[in-house]
Amino acid sequence: MHEMVYVVDDDEAVRDSLRWLLEGHGFRVMAFETPGRFLSHMLSTHSGSACAILDVRMPGMSGIELHEELGRHNINLPIIFITGHGTVPMAVDSMKRGAIDFLEKPFNDEQLCSLVAAALTKVRSEQDRIISSRTAKEMISRLTPRESQVLERIVAGRLNKQIADDLSISIKTVEAHRANIMDKIEARTMADLMKTALAAGPMPGALTPSQR
Repeated sequence: MHEMVYVVDDDEAVRDSLRWLLEGHGFRVMAFETPGRFLSHMLSTHSGSACAILDVRMPGMSGIELHEELGRHNINLPIIFITGHGTVPMAVDSMKRGAIDFLEKPFNDEQLCSLVAAALTKVRSEQDRIISSRTAKEMISRLTPRESQVLERIVAGRLNKQIADDLSISIKTVEAHRANIMDKIEARTMADLMKTALAAGPMPGALTPSQR
C-alpha cells in the first residue's frame, strides 16, 4: 500500500520536525518547502492514498490558496492545515472546502498523528468504494437488456409474479432470468445480488416493457 503524507511548509525546522514525528509513527513522508513544488509533484505523479499537511502562511501562495488550486486541478485529498495565525472564519471556510482539520501551533503531536491516520483511512474507504462500484458495473454490463429490466424490479422489491405482469412474461421466465442474473453477477445469495446492484448504481439502457 503506497500511502503518503505530504508536508508543505516554508520553515525547514517545522518540516524536519513533522517528518521526524510522522515517520516515527510509521507514516511515509514527503516534504516540500514551497506550494509550487508540491503542486508540480501532484500534477505529475499523484497516485495512491495520500493526505497533506499544509502551513497556512507561506510566501507567494498560502496554504488556503494551494488547497483551492488543488481543487481546480481535481486533485482531491484530505488536508490538515497548521498555522500560528488561525482565525475562526478561515477555519470554517477551509472545512467547507473539504479540509479535515485546522490546527493552531503549537499543536498536540498525538492529535496530529490521529488526524493523519483518520485522513488516510478516509481515502482508503473512498478508493474501496470506487473499486467496488467499478467491479459491480462491469458485472451488471454482462446482463441482457431483459435481464437488466428484471434486476431493476428485483432491487425495487417486486415479486416474481409482479415482475412477470410488468414485463408480460411468465413466472417461469422470470425465474430463469433470475438464475441467469445470479450466475452472471456471481451472486450466491440475494444479499450478494442486492449489494452488487446497489454498488453499481442506476442501470442505463434497460428497455421499457413496450420495447421488449
